[in-house]
Amino acid sequence: MFELTVDTTFAAAHQLRGYKGKCERLHGHNWKVQAHVAAEKLNGIDIAIDFHDLKRLLNEVIAPLDHSFLNDIFPFTEKNPSSENIARWIYDSLNKKLADEDVEVSAVTVWESDTASATYYEN
Repeated sequence: MFELTVDTTFAAAHQLRGYKGKCERLHGHNWKVQAHVAAEKLNGIDIAIDFHDLKRLLNEVIAPLDHSFLNDIFPFTEKNPSSENIARWIYDSLNKKLADEDVEVSAVTVWESDTASATYYEN
């Protein structure tokens, strides 16, 4: 099994509905996203997927989030835009973009600061 990883960043604001504390108020982060994809085999030129293509697809996924108010973007109009939910949304969205490739997302980690992150993966 092979695993590839790409990182990207975006800036966005959010607020956590129902949270009793500072994060209930409007605030922003410079988010970091790390996507891991897994492949059982390599292609004809001995790569799982081109890193450039993988990063382009990840950037397409996060483009609607960049410089936005996350609470205004579906599904965060209905679910809190927590790091956990953002990681799951990116995981699902990137997997859809990779449907025609021989790789699938194995995990997505989202950092809201240098010291706090959430990772989503499926068994």
